[in-house]
Order: sequence, then structure tokens, then C-alpha cells
Amino acid sequence: MTAFILVSEAHTGGWIWREVAARLRESGAEVHPVTLTGMGERRHLAGPGTDLETHIQDVVRLIDHVDAQRVVMAGHGYGIHPVLGAADRRPERIARIVHLDAGLPQDGDPALKLVPDQAVRDRLPPRSGEGAGDDWRVPPPPVDEWQRWGSLAGVPADALARLTRYAAPQPVGTLTQPLRLSGAGSELPVTGVLCTANGPGIAMVELQVGLGDPRLQALTDPRVSFFELDTGHWPMLSTPGELADVLLRAAKGEGRRLSVTVSEQPTHLRPFLLDVPKRPRERVGNVDLHLPDAENPSPTVVFVHGGPIPAGVRPTPRDWPAFVGYGQYVAGLGAVGVTLDHRLHDLSDYGRAAEDVAEAVELVRADPRVDGDRVALWYFSGGGPLSADWLAAPPPWLRCVAATYPILAPLPSRGPAESGFRPATAVRTAGHLPIVLTRVGLELPEIAVTVEEFLTAARDCDANVEVVDVPLGHHGFETIDHTGQTRHAVRHAVRSVLGHLRS
Repeated sequence: MTAFILVSEAHTGGWIWREVAARLRESGAEVHPVTLTGMGERRHLAGPGTDLETHIQDVVRLIDHVDAQRVVMAGHGYGIHPVLGAADRRPERIARIVHLDAGLPQDGDPALKLVPDQAVRDRLPPRSGEGAGDDWRVPPPPVDEWQRWGSLAGVPADALARLTRYAAPQPVGTLTQPLRLSGAGSELPVTGVLCTANGPGIAMVELQVGLGDPRLQALTDPRVSFFELDTGHWPMLSTPGELADVLLRAAKGEGRRLSVTVSEQPTHLRPFLLDVPKRPRERVGNVDLHLPDAENPSPTVVFVHGGPIPAGVRPTPRDWPAFVGYGQYVAGLGAVGVTLDHRLHDLSDYGRAAEDVAEAVELVRADPRVDGDRVALWYFSGGGPLSADWLAAPPPWLRCVAATYPILAPLPSRGPAESGFRPATAVRTAGHLPIVLTRVGLELPEIAVTVEEFLTAARDCDANVEVVDVPLGHHGFETIDHTGQTRHAVRHAVRSVLGHLRS
């Protein structure tokens, strides 16, 4: 028999698994929904010293009392921290760990690091632990703020009311105490259940793994599987039947394996789709200038890469074939092509990445080889949100904004951290600034939605948007899809951008 140990999100308790547990038991499984110290009906046991270690010990004690030979532990959101901590103490008892819409915390990470909303982090009391006085608990959110902990998509009104009614304050120490892992559980089989209305799907994960982040390479291990649920962050409330089925299949080792392997050449390092003449390339700090043959100052196209890109990835984006290719291509056509590295390493880095781009633009405009009054900014993928400030208040020297397979509104997986960078809102004040948007037909669904939101807003305000469609193009097509259609799209988009610079 398989025994499931189910550990839920912050502020909740074992009660939240009621429907899932019933369906698992109907299949013959043993089920243990966990109510951690200070949560649910055990809220009276919390105190200033209640911390992550307290919750880890809760789970360890339960493991020790389970007789079943196969123990599958599922951690939902915050719950993955005590699950991983307990598995590290009792790895010989665990058959599989399920990350249910949960992150990948590492040794030393506090749970607070993975809380999606900065506003939640900012409201934490300044102290926790013994001697902290009465200010050691985080109150649960009111009914209209639960989305700060994750999308409520699919949650019925009565279930949301129950969530609010039974929620308990969360001891601060459970969120701030670092998770300590010895590595004893690092070889255990793992399943990730991705709730796609709240975060990335499997295709997006594959894209991130393909960038070469060493922290994500473990996801390519054949012992790691994935499932998707088309719902928000609370599948035990929105789709309990589907969740129970996924947990049973995960226990059997089913699920999709990532197609990316370490031995493959990452897609972003494959050759550019056009064979372009080599032009002089000059490096200044974090900026590269691809230079044309010109006696007079030339118009400039600044190419802004996407992200987040892990800080340790090498080569950095300005040396990726696609960006070098674009820079060299426009230089061959008489404009200065600018590529740069910015510090979008994490979802919280959009502010400093925007500063990096602004500084790069000023550096380039001050170069005597550049006509500072004729500049285009061209954004790619996760760099799309960085276009918002320029669209909202275009300076007179900005002659065009271009975007290729961009994110143009906050993704559910990125949440409020990115909410200040919303091109789909900023376009309403862009006036007649020319915008060249390259849209791929085989886009990741969560990104395609943001493009349509942008285009709807653009139509409402009569913005000057040209759409270059690539029906059979993928996200990152310049190094993936070497076809006549994709080559034509790149040439078309470049011609349009340069046309606006020269008009």
C-alpha cells in the first residue's frame, strides 16, 4: 500500500485536503493530511518559537508512525519546505516527493524567498522567535487578497469562503528560518505538478532549463517527472478529482520527462538563421556596438534580451548567436546595432534591469558615431516588460519600439513583482510611436495571452502597431526554425524598424 503525506500552503491545515484525501482513499491508498503546529485546529499550539524546524519535526514524527512501505510526500507551496526537511532526515522511508505548485528551495533558503508577492514579504513583522513579543505572526489574508499567495482560478466561491474562515496566522519563524538540507534526500524521485493558471507549464520549464542554469539541470534526471493542471494555485479546492488522479499517477512514477538533456547544444547557442557579413564589434562595459561603414553619425537599434537569465550563465546574452546576428545584420544595413547584458537574473530584478537598459541607451546616444536623435529599442521574450516606461512616455529621440515573441503583461508565474512593467497598459499613452511586433504562431500559451492583451489595448487606443506574423515560428525561432518563413520575418521586421529610423 502507498501512504500519502499531504502538507499544504501557509495559513492552511489538513482540512484543505478533504476532497482529495477522500478520493485517494477510495483508490485504496492510506492518506495523512498534515496539520502543522499552529495551523488549523492546532493553532493554539503556536508560539513565538514556532519555526520551520517545528514543522519539519511534525512531518518527521508522522513518517515514523506510518507503517506503509511506500510513502509519497506532497508539499503545496510553503508545504514543500517541511516536506524536504523531513525527507532529508528520513530518506530511506520516502518513495517520491511531489512539488505541488511549489518551488525548488535549496539548502539555506527560507520559505519567504519563494513567496510570490513582495507586498507579503514587506508586511512581515521585523522579529520572530523567543522574546519577539506579540508581533510574531503573519495574519491570514482577507478574502479579496488570497491571490497574493497564488491564483484563485477555478476555486468556487464557497471553497474560497471556507479557505478564509479556517485560515490561521502563520508564525513568522516558519517563513524566515533557513531550510537546512544535508543532501541525504537529493537522490529521491521527484514529481512536479505545475498549475498553469498560476505559473509556467512544462514547455516554459524546458525553455528555462535549456538556458543552462546549473540549478535546474537536476530536472532533466529521468527520476524527475511532470504533470500539468489547468487551474490556479489551489487545485485541492478547484480540481480535487484531477489532483487525486495526478498524485496516484505520480506515485506510480508516471509523468512527462523533460526533453532537454545536458549533452544537447542549447537552442539559444545554435547558429543565427541568416548568414550575415561580419562587421566590426566594439565592447564598452556591458554594451557591444556593431558598427556600420559610415562617415556620419548613424541611427541605432538597441537589442534588449529577455530573462530572467541566471547570473552564472555563460556566454552572456550579448554573445548569443541570435543577438550577435541581429547586431551584425543591422550594422551591415547602415545602422549601429547595440547588444547589452542587463541584470534581469530574478523576477524581482526588473527595476534594476530597466536601469541598466536606460544607462546603456544614454551611453550609446552619447557616442559620436551614433545619431542620438534616431534610436529604436527592440525587446525579446521576458525583456518585453522593460518596454513599458518607454511606451508610456516616449522621448522624442525614440523613433520605434520593436518586440519579438515578447511578454507584454505580467504572467501568472511572475505575479505582482512584474506588475509595474505592463506594456499592455503603457501602450495606451504611446501616441503614434511606431511599434513593430513579431508574433509567433507556436508561442507558449501563457505568453500568447499577453500579446493578445497588448494588441487589444493597442486597437482600443489606435496605437501605431505593425504585426509581423510567423505562423510556424516558435519562441526563440532565430536559432530553432531556419525556414524561409522565419528568415522573411526577420528581414521584414528589420526593414520596418530601419525604415522608421530613416523616415
